Amino acid sequence: MRSLFSPSARWLVTIAGLSLLAGGAIAVALFALRVRTEPVRADNAVGDATCLSCHQQKASFEQTAHRLTSRPPTRDAIAGSFTPGANVLRTSNPYLHFRMDSTATGFFQTAVMGRAPDTSTRSERIDFVTGSRKGQSYLYWHAGDLLYQLPVSYWTGVGWVNSPGYPDGTQNFERPIPPRCLECHASGFRTVAASPSVINRYGRTGVILGITCETCHGAGQEHVRRERSPLHAVLPPAIVNPARLARPRQLDGCALCHGGVAAPRTPAFSYVPGQPLERQVEWWARRDTGAVDVHGNQVALLERSRCFRSSLMTCATCHDVHRQQRDLVGFSDRCLTCHSAQSCGLFPRLGHGLVGRCVDCHMPALTSTTIVSTSLGRQMRVQVRTHWIKVYPQFRVP
Repeated sequence: MRSLFSPSARWLVTIAGLSLLAGGAIAVALFALRVRTEPVRADNAVGDATCLSCHQQKASFEQTAHRLTSRPPTRDAIAGSFTPGANVLRTSNPYLHFRMDSTATGFFQTAVMGRAPDTSTRSERIDFVTGSRKGQSYLYWHAGDLLYQLPVSYWTGVGWVNSPGYPDGTQNFERPIPPRCLECHASGFRTVAASPSVINRYGRTGVILGITCETCHGAGQEHVRRERSPLHAVLPPAIVNPARLARPRQLDGCALCHGGVAAPRTPAFSYVPGQPLERQVEWWARRDTGAVDVHGNQVALLERSRCFRSSLMTCATCHDVHRQQRDLVGFSDRCLTCHSAQSCGLFPRLGHGLVGRCVDCHMPALTSTTIVSTSLGRQMRVQVRTHWIKVYPQFRVP
């Protein structure tokens, strides 16, 4: 039977078919390469310097509390004083004090027991600094790969204090650091399998300190490879932009560390931005029980707020994680994008003097019941700004 197409037409049909097949193959390949990333590890992380080589406008992130929440010990990183006299923490036990020393070989905390000249001491090196703004705690390696908290911390405005969890007046260096604590103060630690009774054993190599770009965006190695490829214009970026995630997934990224205590379902440092957090933790513990502390579960407090329930706001509505934010007036300005000063019940009396003071009234600093320290037998509790946005009559501006 004679073909309905001439040889040239058959050739064109063949070319068109091959083009369709090639296009389909490319589409399948691109689908397979869609935006995917992995938990951050030493072998797939590129580091902030590489990220900032293309995103210089985000360089201010390097000075934020997130980025500095863990770092190596230096005189600039450690807030407490090593000046003789100011480097001593007295305790309620007259036979015990702690001394903080800076030497040519490092920084140390020393427990001094007894009275001179009959004293005994124990010294441990400060290996990591955690915290940057309200206060700091310090960690040390013991027996090679066990990580513990040192007994003396520093509180801004107070000075050296007994670390939370350590009783005043005792010589104790044995509070272990579990993976879940590290997950909110670092981007990568490699847990070393041990017995169920040992929860603080880690590899000493491959540690990634601070909350880095990749904690929120995902491991960057594949993203960098694609961006440097000649085909980068057609390849998906292999990185997560949290601003483009659905609202629940945006909140999950913050709730990993600001969502309270929950039983883990997966190992620490396995969260991938954009995935439901329920895969990582028993998130039923996030439910509002009416007794949410102002420290550690800001997400639950925000979710209580009428502002949250009646809008599409997320944490990023008010917070720019790429820069330091200390200006309460600036935060209050965010309130005025939805509210007017005239809508406040105090406006008839105070008028436009209310402007810039929304946060003082509606998100006051309240005392935490979870961060408790002691000094000379006296309990001290840190104050943290609540994220339950509502009217607090006792905090109304005068």
